[in-house]
Amino acid sequence: MAGHTSAAVAHAGHNPFLRLVAGISTLAGWCSAAMIVAAVVITCQMIFVRFVLNASTIWQTEAVIYLVIAATLVGLPYVQRLRGHVNVDLFPLSLRPRPRFVLSCITLSASIVIVAVMLFYGFEYWHFAWARGWTSDTVWGVRLWIPYLSLPVGFGLLLLQLVADLFAVLIGIDKPFGLEDA
Repeated sequence: MAGHTSAAVAHAGHNPFLRLVAGISTLAGWCSAAMIVAAVVITCQMIFVRFVLNASTIWQTEAVIYLVIAATLVGLPYVQRLRGHVNVDLFPLSLRPRPRFVLSCITLSASIVIVAVMLFYGFEYWHFAWARGWTSDTVWGVRLWIPYLSLPVGFGLLLLQLVADLFAVLIGIDKPFGLEDA
């Protein structure tokens, strides 16, 4: 969390639920970073194999694609925890504290509903791949339930972080939109 002020990070206070969710989101961020590093290493290995050894690659391109997609999805809760998603706070800045609180609750609730729907369909898609034994149409033939697992995991962890954010606003540990009262 170096380089981030305390105002930029979702507050957990001494609440055990919020601290647990913050820890899980941070772990997801570390896993996401590790997947990006692995994708870079695999890309370098692929370049070496193709251009130095003049050999063909079999699994590298597909692995890099799946790793980057999984890193994006698994990294969602960490970015939400750090308030790193793009937001426009011109409207919340113009509101008094009570309407800002109401707008924050509405916004977080709508986000929770949307992410819950995405989680449902992501889980369903992953389950289809797992139950039906889907594999990719490439030489590598990866079992698709493995990379598709990032859908329910990523959206599930993001949903958990959003619920924690709403809870923190409702009990007063965090300010709506992370903005201090004017």
